[in-house]
Amino acid sequence: MKNVVITGCSSGFGLLAAVAAARAGWKVYATMRDPGKRGRLDAALSAAGVAAEVLTLDVTDEASVAAAIAEVIRRDGHLDALVNNAGFGIGGYVEDMSLDEFRRQFETNFFGLVAVTKAVLPHMRAARKGRIVNISSIGGRTANAVLSAYNAAKYAVEGFSESLAFEAGMFGVQIVLIEPGTFKTEIFEANRRVAARAGDPASPYFELTRATEAKIDALYAQHAGDANKVAAAIVHALDVPKPKLRYLVGADAKMMAALHTLSFRLYAAIVRRLFGYKELAAKLR
Repeated sequence: MKNVVITGCSSGFGLLAAVAAARAGWKVYATMRDPGKRGRLDAALSAAGVAAEVLTLDVTDEASVAAAIAEVIRRDGHLDALVNNAGFGIGGYVEDMSLDEFRRQFETNFFGLVAVTKAVLPHMRAARKGRIVNISSIGGRTANAVLSAYNAAKYAVEGFSESLAFEAGMFGVQIVLIEPGTFKTEIFEANRRVAARAGDPASPYFELTRATEAKIDALYAQHAGDANKVAAAIVHALDVPKPKLRYLVGADAKMMAALHTLSFRLYAAIVRRLFGYKELAAKLR
């Protein structure tokens, strides 16, 4: 049986992908920083009538990463696939975002992904096969206001993955990017993070941030899709014999990617109208 390590499985895409991959016949190593939060995963696996191995893996801790991958190799002697899913998003206008907040965003969403990738590559290279699926975002192709840290980290994932596709491809290791649009997950709900200064009434962006959040919430409520579609795309990327480098998931992602091929001036005019930037700017003190 082929095995796969999936990071960030306590919720969101990771949880759904773990269940979907197990259903598809993969031996799943569902990892998370805090196994005490495995309750929702266990319930979802039980409801689906499948099982997964749960391991501790904190992508920001190199020792934790090394220990988890070593445990998989100890148990199975090989590693067939990796899904780099762990991550979070932090919002806020650039002036409100501290450098530490930028660094934390990159530490998890980019450097954590690189750390886990580096841990599995020697095993895949030696076997001359393997597949690494990196969960990016349409935000790794197109950027927007209040998401500069998140967009920057996802752009980095895109560049890293494309470069790695050339390097790893020489040894039979395939690289895939999943680029979801807006889907109903905890990143927009319970797990939402905003720059600390954005909540300070003394910030000149205080009212603007509140108005922007309301606009994003309205768009989310109207357009967010079923996250199971992303899980299905991940399993497809694991199973298909010859995967593409990039898979856009969601009508909004496909639309934004198409619009981004226009001149930036025209693209920006469309996005400004869509998000109501003119009205939002009136909130700036």
